[in-house]
Amino acid sequence: MNTIIPEGYVSALGMYDTQKCIGLLKRLFEDKLAANLHLRRVSAPLFVEASTGLNDNLSGTERPVSFTVKATGTDAQVVHSLAKWKRMALYRYDFYPGNGLYTDMNAIRRDEDELDNLHSVYVDQWDWEKVITREQRTEEYLKATVSSIVEAIADTCTAINAIYPVLHTKICREVSFVTTQELEDMYPDKTPEEREDLYVRQHPSTFIMKIGGKLRSGKPHGMRSPDYDDWELNGDILFWDDLLDRSIELSSMGIRVDEEALDRQLRESGCDDRRELLFHKMLLEGKLPLSIGGGIGQSRLCMLLMRKAHIGEVQSSVWDEETKTACEKAGITLL
Repeated sequence: MNTIIPEGYVSALGMYDTQKCIGLLKRLFEDKLAANLHLRRVSAPLFVEASTGLNDNLSGTERPVSFTVKATGTDAQVVHSLAKWKRMALYRYDFYPGNGLYTDMNAIRRDEDELDNLHSVYVDQWDWEKVITREQRTEEYLKATVSSIVEAIADTCTAINAIYPVLHTKICREVSFVTTQELEDMYPDKTPEEREDLYVRQHPSTFIMKIGGKLRSGKPHGMRSPDYDDWELNGDILFWDDLLDRSIELSSMGIRVDEEALDRQLRESGCDDRRELLFHKMLLEGKLPLSIGGGIGQSRLCMLLMRKAHIGEVQSSVWDEETKTACEKAGITLL
């Protein structure tokens, strides 16, 4: 069984306060994120046409939920995330540098390897994307954006603690930046997940940079689709969760590929067949705006700030019998 119940765990909030706090937390964070990054809310699709190439391929092995639309005769896919759709939306809606969009993204990850405290087949996140200039495609701009997101999370935490003093949640506002190669050099005998936990335990707000390409060991720290993040200018935001005694990834984000980076990463990953898809053709021809963007997990943020032990306490999904039994024995209510 993959579910871990902390010894003596009792939710700090009852069912009614949990539901009320989820709604309040999401509204507070959305407002702070939009203000910090200059974003406007837009509506997002639940599914896209498969032929457009707009669905994200994640690590390249996950199967999307697919169906045929009777009225059009076309194949549609439930989105994995909206990284490519958002960039196309920036182009279609004529956004300009310095401004961007955010939206609620709901997805189904049917091939999730394990269902545990943090992983569910249902994914809800804030997807955001912002137009930048070519001069802003730098590590410095990436780090500044990360710091603004962490500031929005910390401000939301402060507000929620004031309304629900029983929580006492702490978010470190100072972000530690480390590359995947530096982590491998520090902990060469550990797995990528073990390296993350060891580092984030000492640096409770961390941004792990440069995910996707191979390290000196010949292995990547983690898999990334080649057609949205620039692997040299991306990363994950992680926080330390003292309740679960582990790190939690709240956001995957980065400066997006330009023509050169997309060309290189498609070759390196053996995905040259994608060049003929609409999104990829437009990007390679320089028609799409340069951008930075990412996703921020809604349920995981609620878990962290509300001191919940299981993601099923803040979202409704489907669980295996072992998980349901373990949670029931521990007095944990799965929504």
